Amino acid sequence: MIYAHAVLVVLAMTDPGLMAGEPQVSYETYLTPHDQADRLSGGVRLIPVETPKGTFRVWTKRVGHNPRIKVLLLHGGPGATHEYFECMDSYFPAARIEYIYYDQLGSAYSDQPEEADLWETARFVEEVEAVRVALGLNSDNFFVLGHSWGGILAMEYALKYPQHLKGLIISNMMASIPAYNAYATNTLMPAMDQKVLAQIKEFEASGHTENPQYMALLVPHHYEQHILRMPVDQWPDPVHRAFGHLNASIYVPMQGPSELGASGKLVDWDRTADLVKLPMPTLVIGAQHDTMDPAHMKMMAETIPKARYLHCPNGSHMAMYDDKSTYMNGVIQFLNDVDQGRF
Repeated sequence: MIYAHAVLVVLAMTDPGLMAGEPQVSYETYLTPHDQADRLSGGVRLIPVETPKGTFRVWTKRVGHNPRIKVLLLHGGPGATHEYFECMDSYFPAARIEYIYYDQLGSAYSDQPEEADLWETARFVEEVEAVRVALGLNSDNFFVLGHSWGGILAMEYALKYPQHLKGLIISNMMASIPAYNAYATNTLMPAMDQKVLAQIKEFEASGHTENPQYMALLVPHHYEQHILRMPVDQWPDPVHRAFGHLNASIYVPMQGPSELGASGKLVDWDRTADLVKLPMPTLVIGAQHDTMDPAHMKMMAETIPKARYLHCPNGSHMAMYDDKSTYMNGVIQFLNDVDQGRF
C-alpha cells in the first residue's frame, strides 16, 4: 500500500488534473479482489457470446474495483486489440477507476472464427451487451469508452441500449464515415506531398496495398503525422503489438484496404442525425492532428444533449499517447464529474 500511495502522490505532483474530483474509493478497496469468478485469473474472464454461427468466447480483463465507475474499453480497427489501451495502466489505478480490457470477437485473445457473416456492426453491438450482462454492469456504474471503430460501436450500443449506461466516451471518431472521407479528401490529402499521394493512390487503385512500399510511404507521410505523432520506431510497445495483431480479415471488409479513408461495409455509416437521441452524459474527444475532423467532433459534443468536448491540441488519432496528459486528465475528470453529479 505504501508503493501505491507513493504513485498517487507522484502523479498528483506531475499531473495535477488527475486529482480533480477526488475519488471516494480507497486504495485498499480498489486493489482488493471483489469478483470471485476472476480472482484466480488476475481479472481475466472468457465470456461466451452467442452468434448466428455458434457460440464463441471473448476475452476480458478487469483491473481494480470501483462499484460506481467501471469503464469498458472498446478498441479500434475493426480487428485491432485491447493492447494499445495498456497506457491506461499508468493513469486509471491512481484515480481508482475500474476498467475492463476487452478483445472483440476475432481479435487477439478472443476466438477468431473464420465466418465473414459475423463482421457486422449490429452483431458487435449484441456482443457488447452480452459482455455487459456477464460482467454485471449497469446504469449505476457502466461507462463505455470507444476509440476509433470502437467509437462507432460505442455510439451504436448507446443508441440501442441507453438505459444501461451511466456515461459514454467517444474517442477520436466522427459520427459520419462520409464526412470522414470528405475530410480525408479535402483536408488531409491536399496537405500531403502530392507525388507521394499519387504513388499511394496508385497502389490502392491497382489493389497492391500489401506491397511493402505502400506502407513505407504511408508511415512517414500519414501514420507519423496523423495516427501517432512520433517516429514509428519510437512507438510504445502496446501500439506495435496492437498493430501487429490486427486481423485483416475483419479490418478490410469493414474499413476497406485504404488507409486514407473508408471503403468497406462502413462506407455509408452516418449517425449524425441521431446524436440528439443520446441521453447519457457524454465526452467527445478530438485531436488537432487526427485523421478525424476535430471540428466535426466538437459539433458532436454540441449536438448531444448532455455532452462536453475535449480537444487535444498536440494529439493525433492516438491522442492517449501523443497528448496523454490532456487526454487522461479529461477522461478522469469526466468520469469523476458524472459519478459525483457535477456533470
